[in-house]
Amino acid sequence: MNTFYQHRASNITPRQQAQQQAEEAMDGFIRYSKRACAWIGIGLFVVVIGCNNGVDGTGSGYNGEQYSPRIN
Repeated sequence: MNTFYQHRASNITPRQQAQQQAEEAMDGFIRYSKRACAWIGIGLFVVVIGCNNGVDGTGSGYNGEQYSPRIN
């Protein structure tokens, strides 16, 4: 919302006008940040689910023979 004309129409000091503009900018930044974080979270969720949560078919079983030290 462009409030330039609203500020010009009312008699407010430059300090008050700057404060209002800063509050509007901060509100917009917070809104944008929340939306960006939500979309990033949704995207990561979709990627993790799309990759079957890292399941590679081995059942995450431990193979002791593969990691046993060789004694000669």
